[in-house]
Amino acid sequence: MSVDNSVLRDLGGGANQTGLRDQNARLILSILRKHGAMPSVEIARRSGLSAQTVSNIIRSPEGRSLLKRGEAVKGKVGKPSVPMALNPDGVHSLGLNIGRRAAELTMVDFNGKQLDARSISYAFPTIDAVFEFLKTGVDDFVGKIAARHASIAGLGVAQPNLIWDWLEAVDAPAEAMNQWKSLDIGAAIAKETGLETIVENDATSACISELLLGRGSEFSDFAYIFLGAFVGGGLVLNGNIVSGRSRNGAALGPMPVPDQKGGTTQLLNVSSIYSLESELRRTGRDPRELRNSQENWSSIEDALVPWLDNNGRYLAIACASIASVVDVEAILIEGAMPPEICKRLVDAVRRSYKDLDLTGLAEIGIHQGAVGRRARSIGAALLPIHAKYFLLA
Repeated sequence: MSVDNSVLRDLGGGANQTGLRDQNARLILSILRKHGAMPSVEIARRSGLSAQTVSNIIRSPEGRSLLKRGEAVKGKVGKPSVPMALNPDGVHSLGLNIGRRAAELTMVDFNGKQLDARSISYAFPTIDAVFEFLKTGVDDFVGKIAARHASIAGLGVAQPNLIWDWLEAVDAPAEAMNQWKSLDIGAAIAKETGLETIVENDATSACISELLLGRGSEFSDFAYIFLGAFVGGGLVLNGNIVSGRSRNGAALGPMPVPDQKGGTTQLLNVSSIYSLESELRRTGRDPRELRNSQENWSSIEDALVPWLDNNGRYLAIACASIASVVDVEAILIEGAMPPEICKRLVDAVRRSYKDLDLTGLAEIGIHQGAVGRRARSIGAALLPIHAKYFLLA
């Protein structure tokens, strides 16, 4: 199961027939998710549903748990209007990101707000280590959800495509990594946790979080770059995630770029946090500094300066390649790094982008994303919520 590409699209209108009541409820929830609190009369106007249908859904037992009433607003005439909004505590969801250097588990509420998170770092991901981390985290989070008397939408999982590949790059043993090939990760996690599980590509999950919670509302068309152990990306057109026929659209990592030797190499070979780890290792320092100090990288400033310049140059080339193929309004950049480092990276990309020959390309904005380094696990946590409660095409 995977998230639909049109989770933010207002799909036509509702239907007043009793048999389509679930669709009507999803429509109302989708409108409130996208536009915020509003009175029933405005919900009816936007949805095309009758006032009676809207009232019945809002007053239903499920409606009372998923929605909350705001303070009445008095008008000049008539009865005061009561705005309705999503109830943040009505539903919770969990998101697991399985990375090549670390795993992260996040819990969000119905609005997508992060409530809790935990992480574990490792040299490379093993099934045993990831599942032990997951089991402990889920037990803890489920206990907290029960204390809030909320329902659990499910568990979303974000992971790189072909997580077992690029073994030499991450110095991982083939035997341990190849075990991932035969694992049905969704089925295995559902069996382990008892939660409905949805699996998605990690960069796509990060892009979903930016679309739904970050700066996605500012642009109907944008490309997204996430810099983790390797680089990945996503594409949004007309407000919809474009994942492609193999669900690997806009992956970016395999994109050919100059290798400074007269040939080409893949973008992931020259633009990654792994390359920063390699520089630390080359100068005799422990690369675990990056994973153990996720909020502050000031201790590695001497390595950061050349790394930012190098990544800025290659990501600028990637931005120009994207702009030459897809007419997007903006390119949003985020990464598994402190926000101030991400800001410096975006500045480096902008500087290098201006130095390229951009003849024939429309002007685009290059901006920092708004969700932050946990975008992948937060996006994963959003998957079950949107699959269960909001309109899907």
